[in-house]
Amino acid sequence: MTRTALIAAMPGELKNIVPGWQPSRVETVRLWSHRDENLYVAACAGAGQAAATRAFAAIEKDAPIDLVFSIGWAGAVNATVAAGKAYNVAGVIDARTGERFRCDAGAGEHWLVTSPIVADKAEKDRLAATYPASLVDMEAAALARLAHMRGIPFYAIKGVSDPLDAKLPDFNRFIDANGQFQTAKFALYALLKPSYWPSLIKMGENSKKASQSIAESLSEFLQDEV
Repeated sequence: MTRTALIAAMPGELKNIVPGWQPSRVETVRLWSHRDENLYVAACAGAGQAAATRAFAAIEKDAPIDLVFSIGWAGAVNATVAAGKAYNVAGVIDARTGERFRCDAGAGEHWLVTSPIVADKAEKDRLAATYPASLVDMEAAALARLAHMRGIPFYAIKGVSDPLDAKLPDFNRFIDANGQFQTAKFALYALLKPSYWPSLIKMGENSKKASQSIAESLSEFLQDEV
């Protein structure tokens, strides 16, 4: 039996994958599990590499992991990826260290760069000028590194929530030290900033489509490759 870990930052990134799964919690990590001929455990602990590491540890504490997926939303670093669509990632670059981790056989063609911050347009441009990546997230490099250390297959499926030219608020100020997004605080801020409303509505639409596309891509990937 293969024990597969599906790790995201936010529950919304998993919402089209885990309906009907058994929920649980380990401290600040939310978990869902499902068993057929194999065992699947999904987890989210917040944004950033430290949170992703906590999610991995919460799954691993019960038994070894045989296969790990980094699942979730990402920003577009260039115009080759479309908002609302999910992509199987070819490899992950850690922007903090420059490390590169190639995903296992069957992965896609687009590279993902993991940044320590939510990337705005200026940061996306900087990343595009520095790395051969099409997507940016905040978690995948930690999971790629942990999988590499353990010698287990690693894959990433990322859905594009915001295109390259999206004009969005600075989300970093609403992420606490544990990687938790302060929704109420952000909602109050956004309520007073109507200039952001159209882009936030569009981002919500893109995120919803991306979550569905992630679930479909994961299902197809598991059937065809794993």
